[in-house]
Amino acid sequence: MDLKLKNQKRMSIKYNDFTPDSVVQTIIERFVKRAKFGEKKYGTNLDRVDLKDMDYLQHLQEELMDAILYLEKYKTIKKDLDS
Repeated sequence: MDLKLKNQKRMSIKYNDFTPDSVVQTIIERFVKRAKFGEKKYGTNLDRVDLKDMDYLQHLQEELMDAILYLEKYKTIKKDLDS
């Protein structure tokens, strides 16, 4: 299936007379999917008011630490594949 046809079959999302390209739409869809997952898993969303500033910073730090671990793992895999 050619890319143009594939993109035409996707739901078109519009924002104030702006239709995002397929890459932006993909990211939006992922954010929505992730938000639904989080709400189901944690029973809340980011409109919650029970966290303090430092709680948000702690969550962010933990997520970034996870990201560094994934990055290092990928580098190890890539290095092994390239050798």
